[in-house]
Amino acid sequence: MSNAETSTPAATSGDRPAAKLTLVTLTAMVVGSMVGAGVFSLPRRFAQETGVAGALIAWAIAGTGMLMLAFVFQTLAVRRPDLDAGVYAYAKAGFGEYLGFFSAFGYWASACVGNVTYWVLIMSTIGAIWPALGDGDTFLAVVLSSVGLWAFFLLIRRGVKEAAAINRIVTVAKVVPILVFVVLALFYLDTDVFVDNWGGADYAGSLFNQVRGTMLATVFVFLGVEGASVYSRHAKRREDVGRATILGFLSVFAVFASVTIVSYGIMPMAEIAELRQPSMAGVLEHAVGTWGKVFVSVGLIISVLGAYLAWTLMAAEVLFVAAKDKDMPRFLGRATSEDVPVPALLMTTMLSQVVLVVTMFSDDAFNFALDLTSALSLIPFLLAAGFAVKICFGRDRAETSGRSTRPELVVAVVATVYTAFLLYAAGLKFVLVSFILYAPATFLFAKARREQNRRLFSPREALICAVSVAGAVMGVIALAVGWIEL
Repeated sequence: MSNAETSTPAATSGDRPAAKLTLVTLTAMVVGSMVGAGVFSLPRRFAQETGVAGALIAWAIAGTGMLMLAFVFQTLAVRRPDLDAGVYAYAKAGFGEYLGFFSAFGYWASACVGNVTYWVLIMSTIGAIWPALGDGDTFLAVVLSSVGLWAFFLLIRRGVKEAAAINRIVTVAKVVPILVFVVLALFYLDTDVFVDNWGGADYAGSLFNQVRGTMLATVFVFLGVEGASVYSRHAKRREDVGRATILGFLSVFAVFASVTIVSYGIMPMAEIAELRQPSMAGVLEHAVGTWGKVFVSVGLIISVLGAYLAWTLMAAEVLFVAAKDKDMPRFLGRATSEDVPVPALLMTTMLSQVVLVVTMFSDDAFNFALDLTSALSLIPFLLAAGFAVKICFGRDRAETSGRSTRPELVVAVVATVYTAFLLYAAGLKFVLVSFILYAPATFLFAKARREQNRRLFSPREALICAVSVAGAVMGVIALAVGWIEL
């Protein structure tokens, strides 16, 4: 295969059209994007915060909110079929180029940080039998993770079609052990233990605060619900984008909620909260013995590698389309003859590499990367939901598919309120750390503007830039004096 690069985006080249993906493949990409590291960490993460009652409330809130977001992406895919790379494109169309740029960068950065959680969890899993890997944050673990990181770069560089086909196969392979876990946990469920874990009485704080503590974990596991929308330019039929989003979400939601709730019937909350990650392996080991831990661990490695593949594809796609739309520097809009945006893919791998090194200095590498991934994704989601509200009120001049219905308005408003609540649940710590990443990214925006000989900022954009820089300065100070700890 030829790897010669060209400065012309593949999506617009007449002699090499973008690869076309079916409904099944798009749905597999949604499922593959969501079923990754998060599901294997759910038992411990929830047990550290709340009991069965709080978990049920948390999943009801998260399920409703994320379903509304899924409907938002479905609606936007139909009403604005001209917009590719959904999350970024919707923010730009709704709120201008600079916020659109922030959305693209934030979504991309969240994908890169999320990719780091996959390698941390793989190394932590192997660390159970090879202590030198620790919890996935030792020097040796980082070196081995780096090897895997760049191996995937070379795989994806060969072609989008090949990578997407591998993802569809891996999606099937990784869902099986999770379903087996749920069935076995139901079979071994101890009703007395389940009842004892009902109220979360051992935890300080109200039930509201317990539920709030689980919110970033639920955001993390649902990241990828927008996967079909992000990769929309490769869809055979535009309507398949929305269908794949809903089908993927409903399938995965049932699995995630089940994994969490049945775990409360196997072990006391205090013991689950002390398990090493992946905690699902420890829960099954308690129920059936050592083979259960091995079974889950193997399933985790397959699952995480598949999710890493899907997320890397989506992250590179966002940078590529942003560059094609002249909102990122033009070098990120180059692609090979196989439709692979190599510069964007390289930049994605490089940021993941940097964050991977940072994990060596974190007290809890996995949870820090998980929470930061969630926090970075919230602004792009909020802007997409806000754009749907704008369309429903008829304030998007490019939307020509007719008057919005009342249900569409309700869905858009609920999705917006839910995403705003998630920012509150994330807390000031992760909002400030997010600004530390957001503010320097403006240099990419400035480079793109200079390439076009355009004015750097409008007055409104200058104000947004000032807010982001102020937030970044506050974040750096907070880290320096110890108010925020990694």
